Amino acid sequence: MPPQLTVAVLGLGAMGLPMASRLAEQFTVRGYDINPERSALAAEQGVVQATSSREAATGADAVLLAVRNRAQLDEALYGDDGVAAVLSPGAVVILTSTVGIEAVRDVAGQLDTAGFHLVDAPISGGPARAGTGDLLIVVGATDEAFSAAQPILEHLASTLERMGPLPGDGQAMKTVNQLLCGVHIAAGAEALALAGQLGLDQEQVLRTLGAGAAASFMLGDRGPRMLQAHDDGGAEVRSRLDIFVKDMGIVSRAAQGVGLATPVAAAAEQLYLIGQAHGLAASDDSSVITVLTPKEN
Repeated sequence: MPPQLTVAVLGLGAMGLPMASRLAEQFTVRGYDINPERSALAAEQGVVQATSSREAATGADAVLLAVRNRAQLDEALYGDDGVAAVLSPGAVVILTSTVGIEAVRDVAGQLDTAGFHLVDAPISGGPARAGTGDLLIVVGATDEAFSAAQPILEHLASTLERMGPLPGDGQAMKTVNQLLCGVHIAAGAEALALAGQLGLDQEQVLRTLGAGAAASFMLGDRGPRMLQAHDDGGAEVRSRLDIFVKDMGIVSRAAQGVGLATPVAAAAEQLYLIGQAHGLAASDDSSVITVLTPKEN
């Protein structure tokens, strides 16, 4: 694709907005979100505002979807404002979300029947890295579809790995990734909760752990927010807890589908489910530590 290509970004949330802003540095980007405040923020960063998904996607070379789940994916493509009705011949749909292997294969088949390409390209790295082109993107796509989407993906990623030739291959890799991420957050919460109960200075503990073999990206990223989780107002929301309820559910179903036991992932999933039941669904996922050490009244 030439640099002057037009990309429609649908969904300008925590990840969609920085990705749209990053792409606007090099391409013509039209963005749409059901929240007009998000669209206005995108406009301040060089993204052309659209009044609907279909307006954004009409005539676009590529449509990048940053949705939360399968229901939102179906709505974005086939709902009242669904873009499948206005896609240009040969247009490529780039799905950056984690929705599960079977869901992607199902949607890819529908798009293929209509003459469109689906690039299965779930992302990892968080909003800050999305805005600087430092994401990990794992891809499942045919040769033709990958070639069409590659300039866009390369502008967003510092690590771009094509895992296989079919939509769903990217989701499979992201499922493995989310197993580790979900477990690491839960384990970090347990470690810092234990440190606090043992009377240690949790900030010192976090700093010390970061210098040794127990360090991990998730501990370093979520740890500081875990220490803020009991504050009034809680930690800044950068990744909602209910995202990991969804993702660990995807992990569980994938493992069950191949007959593989994942007891550590299952335990982590239960912690997120308990957090959701305690009203933490919209809180930052670091707030899962409060399930282990509830705030004293």
